[in-house]
Amino acid sequence: MNTLFARKAQQAQRFLENGTRIPVTLVVADGNVIMGEKTMDRDNYTAVKLGFGKTRKTAKSLFGEAKKANLNYIPRVMAEVRVEASEGAELGSALRVEDIFKIGDIVDVTGTSKGKGFAGGVKRYNFRGGPKTHGQSDRHRAPGSIGSGTTPGRVYKGKRMAGNMGHDTVTVKNLTVIEISPEAKTLLLQGLVPGILNGIIKITKVGEIKEKSFVPLFQIKEPIESSAVEESNQEVEVEAIAEKVEEVKEEVTLDQAGAEEPEVVKEEELVIEAPKGDEATEEVKVKDLNEVKEEQNG
Repeated sequence: MNTLFARKAQQAQRFLENGTRIPVTLVVADGNVIMGEKTMDRDNYTAVKLGFGKTRKTAKSLFGEAKKANLNYIPRVMAEVRVEASEGAELGSALRVEDIFKIGDIVDVTGTSKGKGFAGGVKRYNFRGGPKTHGQSDRHRAPGSIGSGTTPGRVYKGKRMAGNMGHDTVTVKNLTVIEISPEAKTLLLQGLVPGILNGIIKITKVGEIKEKSFVPLFQIKEPIESSAVEESNQEVEVEAIAEKVEEVKEEVTLDQAGAEEPEVVKEEELVIEAPKGDEATEEVKVKDLNEVKEEQNG
């Protein structure tokens, strides 16, 4: 097997290890189921019939095919994929993304382009339009002459003219598989694929990984959680505040050392110890606060 169906989920951008910014498309390839097989003896060719997605409204004739594959739903898409040998394909078995694709594989993506409605020749086929002078005041975007005269006397089929633009089957070739997520069953393709979001696309592997030219995506080796970042920011703020407080304390200490301020006498410090020696047994006398202040002033 070299083909899977997928759903276009998101278009974004990523960075490679060499710093190059690339456009990427995230596709979901969940739900590829084998619904039938074609053999060389019976059908003269070998193929596997795949079913992808789910649908509610469908023809009753498709219920029989879903029942054969042991499915209780009708797939949204059912299509055959050519393979070299179809022996061993179990009906109803799901195909895994990692079993078919690898990082670096070259793939072609086929899908239905966006419908843009009715468009003129300038927008649809990049016609240059008519001249803006010589009386051409209202014919700037007109197609002009579309056929010759007597020979052939008609307009050839396939003439590029105004008409419905878009809603065509488009294939974008040589895209690279950048990343595979087996848990989410998704692929990350380098480049843009046709179609709208949630549109169905077909991915076909056409080449192996190119070791020399392949550059992997840039990965953050140690992702930092938001809570850890907040805690580290808080620690930095606390350290900065502590340093600021220390600086303020040093400035206040230096100012106090340079200024000559009178000493303040506290009541607890107004205790006179008893003399030593013979008079050690005498009681400690506390002088009156007013007397001490007078002595210091005198």
